[in-house]
Amino acid sequence: MSEGPPRAALLTVSSSRARGEGGDESGERMAELAGRLGLEIAGRDVVSDDREAVESWLRLWADAERVDLILTSGGTGLTLDDVTPEATRAVIDREAPGIAEAIRLASRDHTPHWMLSRGVAGTRGATLIVNLPGSPAGVEQAGEAIAAALPHALDLLAGDTEHPQNVL
Repeated sequence: MSEGPPRAALLTVSSSRARGEGGDESGERMAELAGRLGLEIAGRDVVSDDREAVESWLRLWADAERVDLILTSGGTGLTLDDVTPEATRAVIDREAPGIAEAIRLASRDHTPHWMLSRGVAGTRGATLIVNLPGSPAGVEQAGEAIAAALPHALDLLAGDTEHPQNVL
C-alpha cells in the first residue's frame, strides 16, 4: 500500500474540448468528485475521441504512474467516434459491471436516453478505471451513485480485504 491519500487521474474524452472549444466542465466535476473522496489528483488531461490516445493515457496512468483510480468522461455514446468503452476494455484485466450498471441507473430518472450509455468499469492491476458520461450533469449523477462504493473498491485493490459492516 502506498503512503498518503489514494491518487486519481482524470481524462476528458472530447474532440471539441481537445481542440480548445469550450471549457472542460466535466473535468471540473470529476475533480470535485475526487476531492469529495479525499483523492489526490495525480494527472488530468483532455484527449480527442481517439481509441489509441485513450488507451495510451489509461496505460500510462495505471502502469507507470500507478494511480488508484482513473475516471474518464465522454465518448460512451453511440456515435461512431465514441470509443472510450472499447479503449477501456482493451486495457482492463477484469470488468466491474456493477459500477457501470449503477451509473446507467443513476441517469434513468434524468434522461430517457440513459440506456444508450455504453460506459464500462474495470481494473488494470490495482487501478480501477471508470467511464463516466460526458455531460457535467451526468458526471455529477454518476458520481453520487458510485461514491459510497469507491473507497472500499480502492481499499480492496490496495490489498485491504477487510469488509466493513453493511450500512443501510
